[in-house]
Amino acid sequence: MELVIENLTKNYGSFVALRDVSIHFSEGVYGLLGVNGAGKSTLINLITDNISRNKVNGGTIKFDGRDILEIGKEFREIVGYMPQQQGFYDEMTPIMFLKYMGALKNVNGKELKNQIEFLLNKVNLWNVRYKKIGGFSGGMKQRVMLAQALLGAPKLLILDEPTAGLDPRERFNLRNFIADLAKDKIIIYATHVVSDIENIADKVMIMSDGQIKYFDSPQMIKEIIRKEIFDKGENREISNLEDAFMYAVTENTGAQTFEHI
Repeated sequence: MELVIENLTKNYGSFVALRDVSIHFSEGVYGLLGVNGAGKSTLINLITDNISRNKVNGGTIKFDGRDILEIGKEFREIVGYMPQQQGFYDEMTPIMFLKYMGALKNVNGKELKNQIEFLLNKVNLWNVRYKKIGGFSGGMKQRVMLAQALLGAPKLLILDEPTAGLDPRERFNLRNFIADLAKDKIIIYATHVVSDIENIADKVMIMSDGQIKYFDSPQMIKEIIRKEIFDKGENREISNLEDAFMYAVTENTGAQTFEHI
């Protein structure tokens, strides 16, 4: 299973949101980091088809060798998306919301019932399955959104700030759950909380100015940046991925792609 993006470019008028982005994904967890305006949201929206691929300025997105434009509606059925912005009908319960989302994903009947029970237990919301979502905390709403993203057993899972609003224990449990899912899925995990992905991501993308500046394992990114700092004769400590990220987005090192298998 693979998702391959080649030479993807997207402009908004004179603003270049993505600049000739090429990247390859197989099963695993991929952290996506970048400051606001780096191109993360545009990349996510193109993968999830929230921005029509017909409106790109160049490049392709292929899943298992087929352009997602060719796959069409079927591609949406294998994508699970947890957006940063929550969209709920407050009068709905988790059961009602997941039934509604399941129908949109062509999951019905006993299969839908079984998936809802399994997922609500996994996100620790089974005991409030008949409570109205409007009364939930922000963290509880995040967990409902994660459950809907997993309906239909998607092969490709896109998570945009999935731990927003969660307490430390919930974040720890969610990270472990996501890591377990990666055995048979491609998971792209966009976040501003760098520590959330340092220990679970197989590889991390750091975006800046519409380009992928670094793409490698967390450990290799730290080592690459330490070498850059050493070569410049600077005295700066890189003790964790957050230090590396802050260096990457504040230093004018040029766009680079690193990949070590």
